[in-house]
Amino acid sequence: MPTRNRMPFAHERRRAAGIVTVLVLVVAVAMLGTGLTSSSAGDLQSQIATGKSAASSLGAQIAADSAQIRRTTHGLADANERLAVLQNTLTRREDQLRSVQGQLLAARNRLVDLENQLERATKALATNLVANYEQSPPTLVTVILEAHGFNQLLERVNFMHRVAAQNAHVVGWTRTARAEVARQATLLASLEHRDQTLTAQVLSQRNSVAALQAALLHQQISELAARGRAGAKLHALNARLSSLEKKAAAEAARAAATRNASVGGIAVDTGGMVQAPPGAPAAVAQVIAAGNAIATLPYIYGGGHASFHADGYDCSGSVSYALAAAGLVTSPMVSGDFENWGDPGPGRWITIYANAGHVWMEVAGWRFDTVALAEGGTRWARGGGEFSGFVVRHPPGL
Repeated sequence: MPTRNRMPFAHERRRAAGIVTVLVLVVAVAMLGTGLTSSSAGDLQSQIATGKSAASSLGAQIAADSAQIRRTTHGLADANERLAVLQNTLTRREDQLRSVQGQLLAARNRLVDLENQLERATKALATNLVANYEQSPPTLVTVILEAHGFNQLLERVNFMHRVAAQNAHVVGWTRTARAEVARQATLLASLEHRDQTLTAQVLSQRNSVAALQAALLHQQISELAARGRAGAKLHALNARLSSLEKKAAAEAARAAATRNASVGGIAVDTGGMVQAPPGAPAAVAQVIAAGNAIATLPYIYGGGHASFHADGYDCSGSVSYALAAAGLVTSPMVSGDFENWGDPGPGRWITIYANAGHVWMEVAGWRFDTVALAEGGTRWARGGGEFSGFVVRHPPGL
């Protein structure tokens, strides 16, 4: 075969080191992530279906969160009613506490007065007792004998009666004062106990009110935040779905305008420059239609390997794309892999020519080759092709 001058990209060179392959895959993934590569209708529909499923899940989550928030809101209303009851009880307890504290203060003052009176009465009684001990109290006989006249006698007798009555009064009053002091001390102890009890109840109710308010507010804030996050995700997902659906509609319109269809997610062109001959198997017609769909797309090194759908294809990406339309391959293959693919030798309808650096094929007498793209602007050509140094394989049965 004569040697032909080819553009630099006419042949791939399989690298022994994995660095180039990794770089190519990274670039391809980055292109997919940035939306620079084209997507087929199958891919778009798959993404849309996945997005709708995720949106449905998010919607269900938001509905559940909203229901929980409603329950929490009802719980908050019930809790507010409980808080109102607690607050009323707390107010009454505080009023009682203030009243008891007032009574307690008055009781303490009363006890101090009684203790002072008891002290004075005790001193007076003690003074009388000392006086009686030091000076014998006059008897009725001595009063009569010592009296100078009847008037003086009456005066001394009355004085004796008054002294006796005063002593009896002091003794009785002292007893009464002591009893009153004891009773007031008991009342004071009771009021102090009541004061301690009411104080503990007030503090407990205040703590209960504060804890209930904090728990309800924390729960409500947490639920609202969770629903907000899910709502933001759903909004972003719906925007993505809208974009995908618009893209799918545009792809469908383009396919209708170019008479392109889809086979297994692979775009094909049944009205392109190459037509399957009469009697050709359906697989051959599908391979040709897929080749038509990408025949004039540019050569891109590594194109068609990250995904079947790209803006351009290298040699192995082109062959993989066309064969995938007929279900003959399930994922893109590199040139060297075709050396062991299928059955050995030429096929009746499709023949693969492969080595480590390049792969091309003949389909129903047509050459499908990126070298032809460099020469004539389309991957399809009549005749030509490089045979020396290539392993010849074909799809089983074809």
